[in-house]
Amino acid sequence: MSSRTVPLVAVLMGGPSAEREVSLSSGRECAKALRAAGYDVAEIDAGADLAERLRALMPDVVFNALHGRWGEDGCVQGILEWLRLPYTHSGVLASALAMDKTRAKAAYKAAGLPVVESRLASKAEVMAAHVLPAPYVVKPNNEGSSVGVYLVLDGANRPPQLSDEMPEVVMVETYAPGRELTCTVMGDRALCVTEIVTTGWYDYAAKYTAGGSRHVCPAELPAGIAETIRDYALRAHRALGCRGVSRTDFRWDESRGTAGLILLETNTQPGMTPTSLAPEQAAAEGMSFADLCRWMVEDASCDR
Repeated sequence: MSSRTVPLVAVLMGGPSAEREVSLSSGRECAKALRAAGYDVAEIDAGADLAERLRALMPDVVFNALHGRWGEDGCVQGILEWLRLPYTHSGVLASALAMDKTRAKAAYKAAGLPVVESRLASKAEVMAAHVLPAPYVVKPNNEGSSVGVYLVLDGANRPPQLSDEMPEVVMVETYAPGRELTCTVMGDRALCVTEIVTTGWYDYAAKYTAGGSRHVCPAELPAGIAETIRDYALRAHRALGCRGVSRTDFRWDESRGTAGLILLETNTQPGMTPTSLAPEQAAAEGMSFADLCRWMVEDASCDR
């Protein structure tokens, strides 16, 4: 920290990604909580002039509330390393690795964590014929928050027709049935497990619209399954080299016991909105939203 009486925290939000609006919501909530916790706070809508603005401000800590590409994939982390500004969440390598779903899966498999079959395919190939036996899922390889996800059901006659916004190369993976579960990690500690209950696919709207989904926190699970999920979440966090807070998503086919647990992906900068999961899990463990934000600021560093 600098010689300031009150530490200055720059909260990065917005940015140019497909998740700009939810990032703005996350950033505003975090800025409000940090002010309540006693910090001096500057809110920055991150754009092409970010390095110049940070160099002029020279905050004590950067709270990274960006979501999606550019802010969550190692790019902004590289700028912060160059400026030697301590920042929250994961570093350059872990951020880039987690955002690339194919490479993240390779890290999970190397750590002995369960994943489903998947492959990269061109957009044209996916629309021409079924790349994998149905049911399967098609999604961008390097976006988050269920942006551009297509579920192809068993018995589908035609392959999916992808929107123009989808990238030229996408990930196709076997659909994992079962209950939607997630677990947050803080440093070296896995928090409780949440079950996400929706009436359909857990897409972007279900995640970020009030009433779009129901969270059961902690999830009503057999003790052994809950403990295994917490163990897998911590192992995924470590396999990717994450720091600070991460959240790993799972599917569980309860008819198969522990063998029915599948790890989907890890989010290195979980949402911090009123409907977000990580703050709910922290609250279930007795930590207020302001205390969670304070912990993240105190955990910030370079060389992450």
